[in-house]
Amino acid sequence: MPTAREALERLMEGNRRFVAGEHRYQGDTPSSRRRELIGGQQPFAVILGCSDSRVPVELVFDQGLGDLFVIRVAGNVVAASQIGSIEYAAEMFGTRLVVVLGHTLCGAIQATINQLMQPKENQSPNLRSIVDRIRPAIETLLETELRNDPPALARKATRANVRMSTQALRTTSPVLEALIQDDGLLIVGAEYNLESGVVEFFERPTT
Repeated sequence: MPTAREALERLMEGNRRFVAGEHRYQGDTPSSRRRELIGGQQPFAVILGCSDSRVPVELVFDQGLGDLFVIRVAGNVVAASQIGSIEYAAEMFGTRLVVVLGHTLCGAIQATINQLMQPKENQSPNLRSIVDRIRPAIETLLETELRNDPPALARKATRANVRMSTQALRTTSPVLEALIQDDGLLIVGAEYNLESGVVEFFERPTT
């Protein structure tokens, strides 16, 4: 299993291929690879991403079957089920890199901004549960001049939400905290740009 640093480099290289149109994986997985994975999996990275159809994680990072353990939920929010899924991958497979992947023009972010600025009383309770998880990342931004600049607000809100999710993963799970301290687990935030196809990582390991 690669280290967190090695896994991060692998993702970055895959994204470079994706942007350049030099895809290594075209979706036509050999039957031999499928049979190989019947006996088990060893994903080298965990990705907590948004459900947006424009951000298919394996394509964005140009990875193949069995390479990534992907969790997708609108707004890449962190709840108990997401934390448990990440704990499972980290403990069961020894995966040492977790990436929280947000993206530009995120509908969940915009829905949260809209709800905070013009609240709707009849909002679906299920949608509200997502909005409520994103809300803390945006409320302080609405107290600044960004309130009068919707595009800039959305950009800042997307990144603030990613950082909030990474911090939640680092601090609310004793399992992940122990793996960070003792076993080299790395949790990083990143943003996918819908226009350029580039994934920008917010932090990188220095050693």
